[in-house]
Amino acid sequence: MAKNTMISNCKVIIIGGSAGSLQVLIDVLPSIPMIHSFAIVIVLHRRASDDLTLEDLIKVKANIPVKIIEDKITFEPGYLYVAPANYHLLFEKNSTIALDTSAKVNFSRPSIDVSFESVSEIYGNTVIGILLSGSNSDGTEGLKAIQKAGGLVIVQDPKSAEMPFMPKNAIENLTSDYVLNTQEILDFILSINNKF
Repeated sequence: MAKNTMISNCKVIIIGGSAGSLQVLIDVLPSIPMIHSFAIVIVLHRRASDDLTLEDLIKVKANIPVKIIEDKITFEPGYLYVAPANYHLLFEKNSTIALDTSAKVNFSRPSIDVSFESVSEIYGNTVIGILLSGSNSDGTEGLKAIQKAGGLVIVQDPKSAEMPFMPKNAIENLTSDYVLNTQEILDFILSINNKF
């Protein structure tokens, strides 16, 4: 499927990151207007003891309404979802989100790989996966799953990442559709939003 078709069919933009990625989101989210035809999902590595501080920060920064994730909530376009602390985020066929407490993957729960692989199974070629700054290999296998399902994969340019290991690992292990810095990631998301 052509990249332009994938972009115009987008139902989910899922963004994964670890150390250094919060600043990218703080830089990008305030410039994204309301969305209607797709949802944005953020999966960041966070401490198991985290409360809703991250969600509250993103609510302040984003124009898009943030929906707090609870097990089995309905997943719908127009919202921004943030994976909660100490749960893997899973997508289900009936347009719901499930929370899972199985073992950590890549020392993390939520794991980027787990969510990327799950969203690719349900939403296939309507997914755009974005991997940001971080210091371990989480996200690479998930991007591969998104790409295999026909989705689009974007990796933050390691030169613009505070912690370049995570995006560099992805670039070394798969052929990403785009390698973009923070401003280019914003421009890309805005270009998708403008198509609707």
